[in-house]
Amino acid sequence: MSNRLALRESFQIALQALRANKARGILTTLGIVIGIVAVVVTMTAANGLQNKFRESFASVGADVIYVSRMPWVNMNDFRSFRNRPNLDLHEATALEDKLRGKAVVNPTMSGPQPVKYRNETMDGVFTIGTTEKQSRMSSAQPQAGRFLMPFDVQYKKDVCVIGTEVAKGLFGTVSPLNKIIKIGRTDFRVIGLMEKQGGGFGGGPNFDRQIFTPISSYVRAFGGDHGRTEVNIAVKAPSQESLGDTEYEVIGQMRAIRGLRPTEPDNFAINKLDTLVSTFNNMTGVVFLIGFIVTGISLFVGAVGVMNIMFVSVTERTREIGIRKAIGATRRSILYQFLFESSSICLVGGAIGILLAAIVTIVINMTSPVPASLSIPIVIIAVMVSIAVGVAAGLVPAYRGARLDPIESLRYE
Repeated sequence: MSNRLALRESFQIALQALRANKARGILTTLGIVIGIVAVVVTMTAANGLQNKFRESFASVGADVIYVSRMPWVNMNDFRSFRNRPNLDLHEATALEDKLRGKAVVNPTMSGPQPVKYRNETMDGVFTIGTTEKQSRMSSAQPQAGRFLMPFDVQYKKDVCVIGTEVAKGLFGTVSPLNKIIKIGRTDFRVIGLMEKQGGGFGGGPNFDRQIFTPISSYVRAFGGDHGRTEVNIAVKAPSQESLGDTEYEVIGQMRAIRGLRPTEPDNFAINKLDTLVSTFNNMTGVVFLIGFIVTGISLFVGAVGVMNIMFVSVTERTREIGIRKAIGATRRSILYQFLFESSSICLVGGAIGILLAAIVTIVINMTSPVPASLSIPIVIIAVMVSIAVGVAAGLVPAYRGARLDPIESLRYE
């Protein structure tokens, strides 16, 4: 019980000291405020970037393997990949036969095309020739109309499903369903409108600026047969847990389809969402490490300011410390008193910093395409950092005050 009373008494004395020196306390908190604002804004920006990244590539599919000529992330010499042969539809069909009953295989061909409806034109719209299995590869579904069906692919129907950005650019607020648009030089009838997906982050694909057509119609309208245009093959594993086994199976079957000898390297690439996530984390990790170093310097400067003020406070109250010790105060209670005082200064600075950071976050969300996201864990971390800085800044001055000799302290003028 005596320890609780000592803690309460030390806390009350610390608050009284802060109230008695308001101006000095406010000025001291400025360094902490700046440091906490920097820390919180850096963390909210990192959180926002991660959320935007997950949103941008949500439709890629964590349980899908993509077989391509080139890897998505190329950290090696480009020359080692450029001479690889394109994948073609015959190889996609062969792989589908090999994996029948084990995984879902979907070939795609794609490229930018001009799109026109009456007087409205959009250039460079990413047009994808695919099959009805595309809807199984992605979580995105049409918000109006329907997606491609097997008979669309079988009978080479000139139909398409468009993204929300394409619909807005060509039709405005009018429903695009059953309208005839010109993709390249070919007329296509719009049978579906995809739900909004987002994307376009960090140079990635804009999933709302896409058009899906039957792959058979794509070949007829834009060429690409006989391997002249690259085919990408998506393979959906039965589950995310079996993704590794499916990957080994796909590699083995593709090597057999391409007639590669055991000593020959793969002349195709296996891509997964994990590759993008890992690369993104590595890149942002370096950027935000630099950011946290800079914010750490700001906090260090603020902590030095608090430590300086605490040394001044101990010196000014030397006689008070002597009186408290003379009437029975322990070294621990003196130590707690100054630690509470420095921690209180930093907590006030932290609270102000969090409030200012929240305002900065709102401004970022209003002006930046990449939103910042302030979450409860970030606030808790900011509070813990404030307390840690307060304890670290006040520890040496508090220890010095607790070690003062009571007789010498009473003689101090």
